[in-house]
Amino acid sequence: MGRQATEMLKGILEGIVLALLSGRSAYGYEITAWLRDRGFAEIAEGTVYALLIRIEHRGLVDVEKVPSEKGPPRKVYSLNDRGRAHLDEFWETWSFLSGRIDELREEGR
Repeated sequence: MGRQATEMLKGILEGIVLALLSGRSAYGYEITAWLRDRGFAEIAEGTVYALLIRIEHRGLVDVEKVPSEKGPPRKVYSLNDRGRAHLDEFWETWSFLSGRIDELREEGR
C-alpha cells in the first residue's frame, strides 16, 4: 500500500473497525486478522490496539475481560448504542464524500 492509501486509511480506520464490531464482538487480535483477511495487510497490530483504546475511552464500545487459554484475560470489544450511532454517522458521511468524489472523477474524464 502506498503512502497516500495509508494516510487515507488512517482517516477511516475507526469506521472500519466499528463496522466490523457491528457484526459481532471481538478482541484485538481477531480484529487485526479480520482486517488482514479483507486486504488491509499493512495495518500494524499496534495501530489497531491504539484505536481500540481511543474508542473505549470515547464510550463507543463495551469491554469485557474474558479468560484466555494463554496469558492474561482478553479484552473483548462490543459495539454499544453510542457506537452504533457513531457508525451510522460514519456511513452517512462516507456516502456523501464518496458520492462527491465519484462526481469529481466523472467530471475529469
